[in-house]
Amino acid sequence: MGKHKQQVISRFFAPKPPPDSSSSAAPKPSPKITTTVSFSPSSKRFLQTLPSPSPSSKKPKPSPPSHALTLLPPPISNPSLHQKFLSKLLDPPSSSAPRTLPQNPKYTPLEQQVLELKSKYPDVLLMVEVGYKYRFFGDDAEIAARVLGIFAHVDRNFLTASVPTFRLGFHVRRLVGAGYKVGVVKQTETAGIKAHGPNRAGPFSRGLSALYTKATIEAAEDMGGRGEEGMEAESGNYLVCVVEKDALVENKDCRIEGGFDVRVGFLAVEVSTGDVIHGEFNDNAMRSGLEAVILSLSPAEILLGEPLSTATEKLLLAYGGPSSNVRVERTSRGCFKDGGALAEVMALYENLDDNALIVNDTQTMEALREEKQLQGIEGIMVLPELVIQALALAIRYLKEFGLERIICSGASFRPFLSKVEMTLSANTLQQLEVLKNNSDGSTEGSLLQIMNSTCTAFGSRLLKHWLTHPLCDRNLIYARLDAVSEISESMGSCRESHDKHMQESETSCNLVVHSELGSVLSSVLTMLGRSPDVQRGITRIFHRTATPKEFIGVIQAILTSAKQLQVLHVEDDGVVLSQQRKVNSGLLRRLICTTSSSTIIAHAVKLLSCLNKDAADQGDMLNLFITSNDQFPEVARGHIAVKMETEKLHLLLPQYQRQLHLRNLEFKTISGTTHLIELPSDVRVPLNWVKVSGTKKTIRYHPPEVLKALDELVLAKEELAVTCRTTWDGFLMGFGKYYSQFQAAVQSLAALDCLHSLSTLSRNQNYVRPVFVNDEEPSQIQIKCGRHPIVTGPNMGGKSCYIRQVALIAIMAQVGSFVPASSARLHVLDGIYTRMGASDSIQQGTSTFFEELSEASHILRNCSSRSLVIIDELGRGTSTHDGVAIAYATLHYLLKEKKSMVLFVTHYPKILDIQMEFKSYVGAYHVSYLTTEQPSETIDSETGSGAGKLDQGEVTFLYKVVRGASDKSFGLNVARLAQLPPSCIARAAMMASELEAELSERKNKTQKLAEMPTQHGEYENLPKSAATSYSGQFKELEETFQKVLLSISSALAEAEPLYVMRSLKSMRDLAAKMLEE
Repeated sequence: MGKHKQQVISRFFAPKPPPDSSSSAAPKPSPKITTTVSFSPSSKRFLQTLPSPSPSSKKPKPSPPSHALTLLPPPISNPSLHQKFLSKLLDPPSSSAPRTLPQNPKYTPLEQQVLELKSKYPDVLLMVEVGYKYRFFGDDAEIAARVLGIFAHVDRNFLTASVPTFRLGFHVRRLVGAGYKVGVVKQTETAGIKAHGPNRAGPFSRGLSALYTKATIEAAEDMGGRGEEGMEAESGNYLVCVVEKDALVENKDCRIEGGFDVRVGFLAVEVSTGDVIHGEFNDNAMRSGLEAVILSLSPAEILLGEPLSTATEKLLLAYGGPSSNVRVERTSRGCFKDGGALAEVMALYENLDDNALIVNDTQTMEALREEKQLQGIEGIMVLPELVIQALALAIRYLKEFGLERIICSGASFRPFLSKVEMTLSANTLQQLEVLKNNSDGSTEGSLLQIMNSTCTAFGSRLLKHWLTHPLCDRNLIYARLDAVSEISESMGSCRESHDKHMQESETSCNLVVHSELGSVLSSVLTMLGRSPDVQRGITRIFHRTATPKEFIGVIQAILTSAKQLQVLHVEDDGVVLSQQRKVNSGLLRRLICTTSSSTIIAHAVKLLSCLNKDAADQGDMLNLFITSNDQFPEVARGHIAVKMETEKLHLLLPQYQRQLHLRNLEFKTISGTTHLIELPSDVRVPLNWVKVSGTKKTIRYHPPEVLKALDELVLAKEELAVTCRTTWDGFLMGFGKYYSQFQAAVQSLAALDCLHSLSTLSRNQNYVRPVFVNDEEPSQIQIKCGRHPIVTGPNMGGKSCYIRQVALIAIMAQVGSFVPASSARLHVLDGIYTRMGASDSIQQGTSTFFEELSEASHILRNCSSRSLVIIDELGRGTSTHDGVAIAYATLHYLLKEKKSMVLFVTHYPKILDIQMEFKSYVGAYHVSYLTTEQPSETIDSETGSGAGKLDQGEVTFLYKVVRGASDKSFGLNVARLAQLPPSCIARAAMMASELEAELSERKNKTQKLAEMPTQHGEYENLPKSAATSYSGQFKELEETFQKVLLSISSALAEAEPLYVMRSLKSMRDLAAKMLEE
C-alpha cells in the first residue's frame, strides 16, 4: 500500500460560529488549527461512500452561491463536547493535571472491591486482575503512569491504568525497583467454579495473592529466576532491621577509650538465600560501626525500629534516601517492653507447621518437631536483647509476605562479628576500594572485581563476604591456601616459588599435581553457571514459591554436581595413604564430601522421581505428578473423575448417530470449541440444540446433553487443578526436612567456586603464596617486589598508592589468596584501619576536619598491637600548628599505647622528631625522585649528587621507597601540572623563595646562639688559678644562663607562634629563678 496522503483539516474542526444577531455584523474568524490527520486510501474511499446526512435531522440552511465552492463544516450537535475534543487533541493534559471525578460516586461491584482492598492495604500499590489485564486505580494509577510510562484515564469513578497479564513480572519489577511495595490482587475463583457456586450472579471474588518489595521479590511466587529482568544476581537483597538504646559511657584517658553514644542492634535477612546475620555493639556519635555494617551488607531494604536517635536515622536515611534504590520503612517497637519481643519470637517456633516434618510415624514426627523447636529456642535464648527485638520486628514484617519460615532455620544464623574473622571498617572498605571504586561507585577497578573469577552467582556473593571479612586465624588461612595451591597445580603450570614456604608451614600438606581435580571442578562450576541460581532456588522451594520447572532444574543441578564430584572418591579413601589420594587438602575434602554425599543424591533422586519432567517444562500442572506406587491419591482420584466425565461425553455420540441416522458422525473441535456436531445446513435437528457456528454448507451444534456433560467436565478439571495445586504446595512443604542438607551442599559449592576463583587468579597473574609467622614472633610485614593489585588513577610520588598496596596485599593474604609479590611474610592481623583523603558529610552536618578526627578516633579506640594502621595526611583541615600537634600526638599514641604497625604519610617535618623517642621502632622513608635544574643539571634524591639551588625544573618519580625524609614537596610542580596561571605560579615561587631564605636565616642565628655559651672568651686569658676560681664561683650561674640562651635560640628557630611562646615562657621562668638567686 502506498504512502498515506495527508490533508489539512483545520476547517473541518473549526468550531461552529454562533448565529449572528444582524446580517451586517462582520463574521468572526475561525481559530487557526494546524492539526494534521493521515487518511489511508481505503479509509478515504470508505468516507466518500458514506451517505449524506438526512435533511430532516437538521434545520434547513440557505444554499451557498453557485460561484462559491467552500466546503462547509459538518453540523455539531454538542459544541462543549467538541471543545473538549479540541483541547485534548491540541493540548493533552499532563500526568499531574487534576482530573475531574464524580462528586457523589455510585460505585460498581468491582470498584467496591477495590475500595475494601485499599482500606486493608493503604501503603501497598495494588495491581488488580480484571480479565486479561491488571488494572491500577486512583493514586496507584497515577504512580504507575509515571513510573511505567503508560496512559492513565478516568473510568467511571476512578483514575485507572492497566497492563497486560503476560507482562506482570516485568512491570512488578520496575515498580519494586522504584521503591514501592507492590501487591497483586488475583481472582480467587475460576469461571467454572463460580458458575456452580453461590456467587454466580456477583463479581469474581478477589484477594491479595502476593506482596513484593526489593528484599522479598526474589523469593516471591512467579518472580524468581528472572535475574535478566531484575536486580543483579550477584548482589544480596538483605532486609536490615536496626534498633538501638542509649549507652552513654564515661570517657577515659582523654576521651579515647570511651565516647560511645548508643548501643545498636541489628538483624539482616537475605530472604532469597536463607542467610541471617545479627549483631549488637556500642557505637560512637558518628555511627561508624553501623556504617560499616550497612556498607558491608549493601541492603535492599532498611526497617527502622523506632524510636531511633537523630544521628542513626540520618545515617540510614542518607543511605536509603529518595535518590538511592534502597527502600526504607518505619515500624514501632513500643510493644516489646517487658519481654514482649522474646515472646513473639517464641510463638513462631511454637506454631511451626507439622507439615514441614512429613513422616509416617506420628511419634517420630512429634519427636522431630520438639527437637527442631528445642534447637531453635536454644539459639534464640543466647541472642542479645536488641537483636531479639530486631528479630521480632523482622518476623512481623515478613509475615505480611508469608516468608517468616526462613527465620526458623537456625543453622542459617551467624554473627556479623566473629573471633575468626576480621571486620573491615567503613573507611577501609571505601578508601581501599574493596567493593566499589571511588570515581563512579561501580565495581569496575575494585578489589572485588579484580579477584572475582567465580562461575556462579552464589559463589560471587560468598567471595564478597570473604573480602569484607578476612580470616584472622592462622590455621584457617593455611587451610584455604592449601586448597588454592592444590587447585592451582591441578589446573596447570603455576609459579613454584613457595617450596621454602611449604617447609615452614605447619599445616601444609604434600601436594601432588592431579589434573583430574581441576577438570572436575571446572566442569561442575561451568554447569552450575549455566543453571539457575541454585542457592536462591532451594530457598524458593523452602518458601513454596518455586515453579515445577524451577524445582526440577535446581534439584537436577545439585544431583549432577554431586555425581560428578563423586568421581574424586573423597568418601571412600579414608584408609588410602595420603600420597595416593586424589584430593589432599582437608578443606577441599570436607567441601566435596558435603556436596557429593550419598544422602544428598538419594534425596534428590527421590524428589525427582515424583514428578513428570515433560509436564513441568510445559507448565502442565494436571499431569505433573506421577501417581503410580500409590503416590498422591487425591490427584489420582481427580484424574479418575476427569476420565469418567470424558467417557460420558463419548457415550453420547452413538445416541446421536442413531438419532440422525449417520454412522460416520464424529465430534469435532473448531477454534478451541470441543465436542461440536457438524451437519449439512439442510439437516433438521431438535429445537433445543444450540447453534454454535456454521458455514455456507454446514452448521455446528451443541446438544443440551453435551453442554451439560461439558460443564461437568470443566468442573472436574478445575477441581483437579485445585487438587494439584494443593498437592504441589504440600510437596514443597515436605522439602523442608531436606532444606538444611541441600543448603549445606550449596554453601559448599559456593566455597569451591571461591577457591577455584582464587586459584585462577594466582595462576593467571603469577602470584605467590604468602607466609604467616607465628604469634610469638614480633609483628612484621615483609613484602618483596610487591605490586599493586588495583590500577588506580594518576598519582604524583606514589605515597598513597604504596600504603594502599601494603593494606590490600594483607587483605588478600588473609582471605586465603596468593599475592602480587616475589615473596610475602606477614603477621596475622586482627584489623586494618585507614584514614585517607578528605571529605565532608553535608547530610550529617560534619566538616572535613571533623571527619578526619572522627576517623582517627575510631582507629585509636579499636586498633591493637596486631593491627595495621595507615594514615595519610592527618591534620590538614586546620591551622598548621594544630595540625602538626594532632598528627604528632596521634602517631605518638599509636606507637606508645597501642604499639600498632603504622604507615604514616605526612608533609610535616616536625613529625620526624618522634624518631628520637622511638629510635628502634620508627624510620623515615620517602619515595625517590629525580629533579632537573634549568637547563640540564640532575640531582638524585637518594644519593644527593648534584649541586646548586633547584628551580622549577622537571621531576621524575622513581616509585621506589628509600630511607630518609624528603626535603621537597614539589607543590609548584603539581601546580604546573594542574595548569594554574603562570603569573600565579611565579608569585608562589617568589614567596616560597622568601620563606626559605627567612627560615635559613633563623637557622644560622640559632646555630650562633647555641655556640656562644661554650666560648669562654671573657676569662680565657686569666691565670689558671684565677680562671679556676672564677669558673667555680659562677659555674651554677653559667649553666642557668646557658639554658636561657638555649630557650631564646629555640624561640628564634620556631616558625609557629605556639612553640615560640612556649620557649619564651621557659626562658622567663629561668631568668626569674636566676635573679632570685
